[in-house]
Amino acid sequence: MRPGQPEWVDSHCHVHDEQIPEGTAGAIAAATAAGVTTLITVGCDRTTSMAAIAVAAEHDEVHATVGLHPHDAINGVETIVDLLDTPGVVAVGEAGLDYHYDHSPRAAQRQAFAEQIQLANERELPLVIHAREAWSDTFDILAAEGAPERTVFHCFTGGPDEATRGLEIGAMLSFSGIVTFKGAPEVQAAAMLCPADRILVETDSPYLAPLPHRGKPNRPAWIPHIGQFIADLRDTPVASIAASTSENARRFFGLSIS
Repeated sequence: MRPGQPEWVDSHCHVHDEQIPEGTAGAIAAATAAGVTTLITVGCDRTTSMAAIAVAAEHDEVHATVGLHPHDAINGVETIVDLLDTPGVVAVGEAGLDYHYDHSPRAAQRQAFAEQIQLANERELPLVIHAREAWSDTFDILAAEGAPERTVFHCFTGGPDEATRGLEIGAMLSFSGIVTFKGAPEVQAAAMLCPADRILVETDSPYLAPLPHRGKPNRPAWIPHIGQFIADLRDTPVASIAASTSENARRFFGLSIS
């Protein structure tokens, strides 16, 4: 990290994933050099949650979540519950609904999502939500179970209407490389209206690389591209976006503010 370089938090990545460019250690080192000093690596089932925990134990700048992705909802939430007792786990998720792929039956997705909301509430942990083409059911289940005090819509893909609904229940909105895509004007509009104290940035690496790297395997070191794009959208200095999103992420995940 260079003197005067903006400091970033990648609020959602999968740096434990075998597909991460340069390998886990290399990706973390490259991220640090780019000013990304904190990474949240996110579990999607038992195996990946355990991998996330292992990486976080080896790297002080990495923190792990434990969750059951809607794709894996058929496995049952009981497969991950014990992992939430691991010291240092910072959130439940990613959890939610994905009606685009329907890799798990929708009934199983809804049950797993509701149960993980309950776990987040019971343990007073943040909830990381994956919502794709399922906004109505997502908000209905959150209303029924009670949205945790700290809730984030990761890789936000909605527009102003969905953003407003999320903000009304107290949630954060996290923007990935999708916000840089030419075909994402609704996401860009949401990024413009999101209050400065409710916005996060993420890579979701190794997926969804931002412009100018779209189509390549993504990496946490590319967070500055996302932050710069949002800064330009909002006509705000990039240093301001870096500072606010980093402070928001640390507050959200209960990490010390640097």
